[in-house]
Amino acid sequence: MPKKKTPSFIVEYPIIVDSQQERELNARFNAGFRLLNAIQSEALIRMELVRNSEAWAEAKKLPRRIKNALGEPINNPERAKAFEAAKKQYRFTDFDLQAYGSLVAKNSVWIDAKLDAQSIQKIGTRVFKAVNKILLGKAKKVRFKNNRSFSSMEGKQITTGIRVDRKTETFVWRNIKCRLIIDWLDPCEKHGWEQEWKYARIVRRELNGKTRWWVQIICEGIPYQGRKNTQTKDDLVSIDLNICNVAYVSSSHAELKPLADKVPTFSQEIKGIQRKQDRSRRVNNPDNFNPDDIVLKGKKQGRKVKRTGQIKRGKKLKWLESRNYKRLGRKRRELERRKAAYTKSQNRALANEILRKGGKNVNLENVSVKGWQKRYGKAISAKSPGFFQSELIRKAESAGGLVNKYSTQKTACSQTHLDGQRVKKKLSERIHRDRTGVRMQQRDLFSAYLGLFVNQDGYLSVEDARVGYPRSEPILTAAWRRSVKA
Repeated sequence: MPKKKTPSFIVEYPIIVDSQQERELNARFNAGFRLLNAIQSEALIRMELVRNSEAWAEAKKLPRRIKNALGEPINNPERAKAFEAAKKQYRFTDFDLQAYGSLVAKNSVWIDAKLDAQSIQKIGTRVFKAVNKILLGKAKKVRFKNNRSFSSMEGKQITTGIRVDRKTETFVWRNIKCRLIIDWLDPCEKHGWEQEWKYARIVRRELNGKTRWWVQIICEGIPYQGRKNTQTKDDLVSIDLNICNVAYVSSSHAELKPLADKVPTFSQEIKGIQRKQDRSRRVNNPDNFNPDDIVLKGKKQGRKVKRTGQIKRGKKLKWLESRNYKRLGRKRRELERRKAAYTKSQNRALANEILRKGGKNVNLENVSVKGWQKRYGKAISAKSPGFFQSELIRKAESAGGLVNKYSTQKTACSQTHLDGQRVKKKLSERIHRDRTGVRMQQRDLFSAYLGLFVNQDGYLSVEDARVGYPRSEPILTAAWRRSVKA
């Protein structure tokens, strides 16, 4: 019988680690990522066997939805059982991969000496969840880890394995005991310490070229609700998400805000470091590059340009990295980390503002940020609209609000006028001139206003939008003026 799910939140504390403890922790993380890669290789083999099996093909033929005794459509339980049976036939389950991980650890001896049984099992669960997404069509591939990208390990219970001792305020993992840095004046940290704990996770991060360690405690309940910036309003708010800005409209407030406003991109610094690294790499590894050649450029292919040699293909290359190359790499990673941290901080603050001034019941379009990535790669990287959208949904649901994601094809809010007609616009047209003759509005704000009148079934009520527009027009106009001044 599965365990009953309860709400959870995470509280994080820094760890004080000496040189000997850090050496041992790095060794355990080294064992962890090697075990993960071994389990992942086996999981991919088993996943392919399941996907190509007759049992899986027969399960796919079963209908997804059936009607119950009351005539209501429900998910077909027989289909789910058939899929599970196909997985068990080829031992592609969470339990089987946990067992395989324990077997690999015992056979290697040194991995079993570094890791406890619970952390080994959680690595098996981690691999199963990742590879199972490929089987279900939710992902295309999984990445194998290296010592830098493998950054966390966790236990299953707070009482054994990776844990925290309340009495001594220390992090404990087998023979390692490290003191925690707890700010008792911070209400969030104090609130997390006083809650019931589920399990703990140790996290490794590289800050300014140095390794730092944190312990994350997964607590039962809800996070601290006393901060003014995280208060929520019980109202309906509509969101129109764009590549670089977001418009939100409620019954009493509207704004057009940029995503990740004034975040430094460090683009020039990163490009300069990449050029230096490329020169260093070519000097220290001349045999790994083809010789320079001449290529023809221009419309008529008449301009000769010297092109530096490309990396040789077809064989595994060994790379020699100088101290200067590694130092530049640490500097580049620090700039990229700072850029990502600034972006996340600004987008989280914007999500809090929407829930505080707009409302915790959210209507938003079901847009595909992955589709935007193919066309606007650098802009998506700098502004991170996907992260903002996921944070907004998470915070709204955590506050007890409802999130309604509706189809853009059904509603077409950016094309719809108050008389019900749809007229396509170019992306460059940022002004909406309605056919009913009302004052023109900013396109994103007007689209967000129409989103207020989309019901739970995903249909837009244009009649209600037309009736309510005179009351909301001053709010939209004021928001447009504020965005222009900003």
